[in-house]
Amino acid sequence: MAGRINDEDVKAVRDAVPIDAVVSEYLQLRNAGGGNLKGLCPFHDEKSPSFQVSPSKGLFHCFGCQEGGDTITFVMKVDHLTFSEAVERLAGQAGITLRYEEGGYNPSHQRGERIRLVEAHKIAAQYYVEQLDISPEADAGRKFLAERGFDQAAAAHFGVGYSPQGWDHLTRHLRGKGFTDKELLLSGLSQEGRRGPIDRFRGRLMWPIRDIGGEVVGFGARKLYEADNGPKYLNTPDTAIYRKSQVLYGIDLAKKDIAKASRAVVVEGYTDVMACHLAGITTAIATCGTAFGSDHIKILRRLLMDNGSARVIFTFDGDSAGQKAALRAFEDDQKFAAETYIAIAPDGMDPCDLRLAKGDEAVAV
Repeated sequence: MAGRINDEDVKAVRDAVPIDAVVSEYLQLRNAGGGNLKGLCPFHDEKSPSFQVSPSKGLFHCFGCQEGGDTITFVMKVDHLTFSEAVERLAGQAGITLRYEEGGYNPSHQRGERIRLVEAHKIAAQYYVEQLDISPEADAGRKFLAERGFDQAAAAHFGVGYSPQGWDHLTRHLRGKGFTDKELLLSGLSQEGRRGPIDRFRGRLMWPIRDIGGEVVGFGARKLYEADNGPKYLNTPDTAIYRKSQVLYGIDLAKKDIAKASRAVVVEGYTDVMACHLAGITTAIATCGTAFGSDHIKILRRLLMDNGSARVIFTFDGDSAGQKAALRAFEDDQKFAAETYIAIAPDGMDPCDLRLAKGDEAVAV
């Protein structure tokens, strides 16, 4: 568990990051008179702006839903982050190094390590996307997506990429960006080879896995070639920034709609999430090669706020394994204040197959 952030550093973050600069990343602000700004509230539906920002005071307030607070509170609410997560994000933007009270588990060394590992994943994600776009050998990846009904725009929206088949293409790319071999191994992007670090993912279609704050913390990789003796899907190993039992694929895209609609749809795979979102089911998320468990429930509870009228719908494949996964999820039902349902297509189709065969409307039903 992270230590408590030093109070002086929290104040420094509040003072360093203008609230209007932060809020304007999420909504359009215009002059409200008296030095204040106004815009449409991001926390409830409205047609006339009742959301006001006071740059001089560093505060916001909505006269419609009564939400209000400072810059940190705004980031917490709009991106569903904890206090520490919000402060750390803003500190990163302001270039402020945070101090943690003694006894905490997250000294500056570990915070610095996290920043480096997240940056390595950000660069890796960009590299994989570029390879899918321009590399001749990525034809297999482009064909895989096209056969499942996903065009270039869909791939770009979800950040899908391609990892080259060579032994150390990404490793050399990241070294060129200043990362050490130790950092590459700690990140899980590289692994030990006979003559030093080599790429963990080679010749695979790559899905970036982001945390609830939108940072890339890992990857899901699908093999494309028969000569690949590895598993069909390969995930980033557990690292300082990634635990597959604690992440939900698509949560960065779905979080606002989940909170707004008080509804989440849990599917099985990356392509299922893509199919659902493209069909208008923008609350779809997936586990990353593991059963839906207690840590996943904690993530959803942050968004659903233990709303008794909220709904969580588990949509699994119609095979026996999918049904067993649904039943396992229901074993933790008592941890939800929300209502939970299981939806299994009678013809055994997953959302991706259903969209390909019958169109977006069939998935939306």
